Amino acid sequence: MVITKTPFRMSFFGGGTDMKEFYEEYGGSVLSTTFDKYCYVTVRHLPKFFDYSSEFVYSRIERVTDIDEIRHPLIRNCMKYQKMHHIRLAYDADLPARTGLGTSSSFAVGMLNAFHALKGEMVDKKKLANEAIYAERILCHEAGGIQDQIAASFGGLNRIDMDEDGYHVIPLIISRQRKQDLNDSLMLFFTGFSHMSAAVQEKVKENFQDKIRRLQIMKGMVEKAQRILTEKGDLAEFGQLLHESWQIKRSLSGGISTGEIDAMYETARKAGAEGGKLLGSGGGGFLLFYVDKDKKPYVRKALEKLLYVPFSFETGGTRIIYYREEDPVNF
Repeated sequence: MVITKTPFRMSFFGGGTDMKEFYEEYGGSVLSTTFDKYCYVTVRHLPKFFDYSSEFVYSRIERVTDIDEIRHPLIRNCMKYQKMHHIRLAYDADLPARTGLGTSSSFAVGMLNAFHALKGEMVDKKKLANEAIYAERILCHEAGGIQDQIAASFGGLNRIDMDEDGYHVIPLIISRQRKQDLNDSLMLFFTGFSHMSAAVQEKVKENFQDKIRRLQIMKGMVEKAQRILTEKGDLAEFGQLLHESWQIKRSLSGGISTGEIDAMYETARKAGAEGGKLLGSGGGGFLLFYVDKDKKPYVRKALEKLLYVPFSFETGGTRIIYYREEDPVNF
């Protein structure tokens, strides 16, 4: 039996530049972190006592006798990809899916990590990220970028640069106190509704050439944000840059924001937030704000109808938290 624990991520700057159509020609760059909310994947061999060969438990329960019968596309394709048979898989998570936190990619990374371990294979984080990208973008034909899989695999506060030759994960080197001050100045709220990331990404890809200039500006903000964090300047500039970035991002597609989300955002700004953004591709999910510590109670009060989610940065990425060697059951 294997149990993996894989973090969710929040992307601060550069979202959209991690799409292949952009970074292979112009180079992409994102600044993101993982935090202490996780998905858990449990995998074990299923004894051949049942009238089904595999069982999968997530938001529904599937029991199948053939891999092609699996309705969940990511599970089906990863099972084929890794040549897995006769297993029981269970998924659990601290936060809901389709909310802009890279939950699907965290699941892909955690599942692949568990599959390898069940086969007695130890793989590095880059291999897991690459396999998850391949599973989601090629095998499942899901639109989107590559930052989520990389963040879930590696963990931590990183700059991720991408070009036609691949990607590089660059940890941000800042003091523990600076990092804690940033963490303490961020507030996360659930809007109450989810979105389909691939659908929003498809809209962003429409008239893609018209959006290149804005994406290049958003890419440049990664460098600015890195300077703010690594130099001893005012951290409030990070929040102001978030606001500037969000105004550009929401102009990329009509599906990124909504009237309700805009109203929530403006309410937070009036209460004292320096800036913020809707996490993920847009359309719903979680709102993140940078708020000076003395103004946090006012923002919390202004958004009291939304679920507030405290969090802390994490650095581990995907990991195996339980492993018991077992042989496939052949009786």
